[in-house]
Amino acid sequence: MSDLGSRPAPAPTEAHEPRRLRGGTLGMVDIASATMANIGPAMSFFFGFGFLATTAGVASPLTIIAAGIAVALLGNTLAQFSKAHPSAGGFITFVGKTFGPTSAVSTALLVGLGYIIAMASVIAISGGFLSITIKHYAGVDTPWIIWTLLLTGLAVVLMIRGVAVSTKLAGFFFGIEMLVLVVVSVVAIARHGAHLSSAPFMPGHIKGGLTGLAEGFPLAVYLFIGWENSAALAEETDNPRRNVGRAVFFSVATMAVSYVLFSYATITGFGYDIDKLGASEIPFIDVAQTTMGAVAFIAYLAGLTSTLGALIAGTNSQARLIFNAGREGLLPSFIGYVHPTRRTPTNAILTFVAISLLIIGGWGLGHLLGHHGHMDPTGFFAESSTMGTILILLVYLASNVALPFYYRRYRPAEFHLVKHVLLPALGALAIIVPLYYLVKPGQPAPYNWFPYLALALVVAAVGYALYLTRKDPTLGERVGSIVADGH
Repeated sequence: MSDLGSRPAPAPTEAHEPRRLRGGTLGMVDIASATMANIGPAMSFFFGFGFLATTAGVASPLTIIAAGIAVALLGNTLAQFSKAHPSAGGFITFVGKTFGPTSAVSTALLVGLGYIIAMASVIAISGGFLSITIKHYAGVDTPWIIWTLLLTGLAVVLMIRGVAVSTKLAGFFFGIEMLVLVVVSVVAIARHGAHLSSAPFMPGHIKGGLTGLAEGFPLAVYLFIGWENSAALAEETDNPRRNVGRAVFFSVATMAVSYVLFSYATITGFGYDIDKLGASEIPFIDVAQTTMGAVAFIAYLAGLTSTLGALIAGTNSQARLIFNAGREGLLPSFIGYVHPTRRTPTNAILTFVAISLLIIGGWGLGHLLGHHGHMDPTGFFAESSTMGTILILLVYLASNVALPFYYRRYRPAEFHLVKHVLLPALGALAIIVPLYYLVKPGQPAPYNWFPYLALALVVAAVGYALYLTRKDPTLGERVGSIVADGH
């Protein structure tokens, strides 16, 4: 394995590597923009901050700061792995190279399902938010599922055309939403200049003290989900060993600062009345309407561009994880197909989206059979994203545990106590807290049965992994065999 300072080897020719993606297509700015578009700050903040504020209270911005630090710890793990072994397989490759093929197959199934379930929430809310916007301005109820299917179909076409066009479009959408969010926040704070308070940054104003901080922590961490997007784009990125880590840290820092600004503006806009804020369907939209009047339509625009950007960027990167798993034989091989001219993982994208749509349909049917009425996309967003997050956090945890073992085994000369032991240990602890609050007993339905579903999926994934590795003893040799830059 070459040293870290060497220049990336030229991308293999398509004739010799028919299952490789198109290398060197994206730069650091591209993958950072795609990562933040995947996070979808407007979408995540619009539909997540109300729950967070209700849980953590006036000082909920402190919870966001704590979550940003925790995610930065996870970012160290991803950056260290990507520096040593950049791969479109991301966490699947990192865990699999460390603990063997059984862990690779198990991780592939868990992270694949986790991302698909979480992305189903984004797919649903894309049409749901457009329906909300049309109703607000035209007074007409339109079926959200129709808009969801149309927008998803458009996104799939763009993703299949090529990673460059779809990634740059997602970045463009992200730019629009960030501009709007910052403008609305600054105007809201300025309009309430005479009543500004430092209470949102005072620990004494966290509802319930440390308990409230801990309970709000998983909600704050969810605002950052998608921060790992850059790693899955490694194979198509110029100098991935350097640029993936830089994109991760830049994205996490930018989102943390932005969320603190948005949360302070929202709390200020509601006059520090958390009960009133919690009763709002979309608190930030209400602040925009109060402070900007008719111009508040730009906040709806931010929500629309955010859902579309997250849909494109998230599916683009996360489909590449299951593509790589199919390419290496961890999942069915047809998922590892690459379009011969566009060099995009067509089958993985189609599979990813199809399963997400089936989950939306099945969830909706469950609501009808359970006599809960028609499924609301906003409610589904909260439920589906929570279930997906549980599985994703398990994979985050496994990656942090894997990092020191990987470096001791494969790169002992570069092993560093702080980077490869202390920081991932802190990252693992930071994951255990939100994971506990997502699976603890006593939660309302359907959240109370999510831990059992997650446990069943873990058992099934391990069982299938044991079967597959016994059936194919050479599987371990293929895990992580395709390095992003050919080293």
